[in-house]
Amino acid sequence: MKRRNFIQSTTLLSAGLLANNFSFASTKDFPTVRIPADKRKFKSKAIEKAIAEFKSKTQNKELGWLFENCFPNTLDTTVTYQLKNGKPDTYVITGDIDAMWLRDSVAQVTPYLSFMKEDVNLQNLIAGVINRQAYYILKDPYANAFYNDETHVGEWKDDVTTMKPGIHERKWEIDSLCYPIRLAHSYWKISGDIKPFDDQWKKSIEAIYKVFVEQQRKENLGPYTFQRRTAWATDGVPMGGYGYPAKPVGLICSMFRPSDDATIYPYLIPSNFFAVVSLKQAAEMMRKIHKAEDTAVKLESLAREVETALQKYAIVDHPEFGKIYAYEVNGFGSYNLMDDANVPSLLALPYLGGVSVDDPVYKNTRKYILSTENPFFFKGKAGEGIGGPHIGLDMIWPIAIITRGLTSTDKNEIKECIKTLQRTHGGTGFMHESFHKDDPTKFTRSWFAWANTIFGEFIWKTYKESPELLS
Repeated sequence: MKRRNFIQSTTLLSAGLLANNFSFASTKDFPTVRIPADKRKFKSKAIEKAIAEFKSKTQNKELGWLFENCFPNTLDTTVTYQLKNGKPDTYVITGDIDAMWLRDSVAQVTPYLSFMKEDVNLQNLIAGVINRQAYYILKDPYANAFYNDETHVGEWKDDVTTMKPGIHERKWEIDSLCYPIRLAHSYWKISGDIKPFDDQWKKSIEAIYKVFVEQQRKENLGPYTFQRRTAWATDGVPMGGYGYPAKPVGLICSMFRPSDDATIYPYLIPSNFFAVVSLKQAAEMMRKIHKAEDTAVKLESLAREVETALQKYAIVDHPEFGKIYAYEVNGFGSYNLMDDANVPSLLALPYLGGVSVDDPVYKNTRKYILSTENPFFFKGKAGEGIGGPHIGLDMIWPIAIITRGLTSTDKNEIKECIKTLQRTHGGTGFMHESFHKDDPTKFTRSWFAWANTIFGEFIWKTYKESPELLS
């Protein structure tokens, strides 16, 4: 089923419609909606221990129920693990779409990293994600999503771009190449294990560098173009598939946002911040693991160039909020002021390590994007939060509420984010892609593992740091 059709068909799903897929055997208020143990894709003793601890020590029973359902959802329902040529190999679908996004798969397993030392099988699973991503990047570094079946010809086979069998979609997004570095670096720092970082991984980093330089478009427009025959404006790229013109200033062009929607101006600011972080992380790993000094120097030089360009071109003056970060710019002086729900976003910059929460420009930007001046900030009877063009007006994304909580230093704000999430799951016991600002039973994507797992990350972080906020 095509993603757009799926979204339309699930917008009005309510809790009652999920009964066909899950066993409602618990209490009236909190029915058993987690998939039965014998049908789970992967089991982690460390994650089950965390769930038991959280439920036993948290008085908020509904929150305990949500944590049990959501936190293990990626492991329960989306992973396929095996040994391939003696190496861990893990395929991770998004949930309702049987394809592996480079971005989503990292976001789905990142919350489990801190549990690896308690569970070697979980560590192997995550190592398998790193291995699989390196393979995909070498297959096509411009693609954002792939199939497990290398011969499968997907629904977007007729897109006007260089499609290959085994590729689900070929939308060029900077964050698709940043997320695998983020996972690799975190895995290495936490585990100390360097086995996944073999010659294949090294070549994938070199491929990432090559693409980033190509998409600076200093000499020419580069090799990537994309067009789609569709009525959805956000699925197409104008000007022959290259996008609207951008002045070469050192920033990296991204034809699509992490929402998989086309950019308006090619320099997507949150993703360029993410690229700076990722390039520095990759440089550290290339230097310390592979002793590849020349590559490390090139990665660091590119990071500095993008970082310098961000300080010059990403900041604009807002009449009410002062100096803020634009969402997109073109280097000619044009800019787009907004924020989108998907990560990377302007709101998520501290979460990704792009800026400090105390950065004055970020603080101004945060005030802007959490106000009605942001065209995609919605406020209604059910709650308030950021959405985006991908679903449309009045639809709030739980991921954005979670991101707000993860980047907040205000305990009252964090608590309100938790309360909003608790009352907007639509009676299902799971997080969704989006919900209507006035009615949480009107939602999109009943099976969206990223939203579920990052919800668990947020709740577990709060439990460890400020458990009083969970009451």
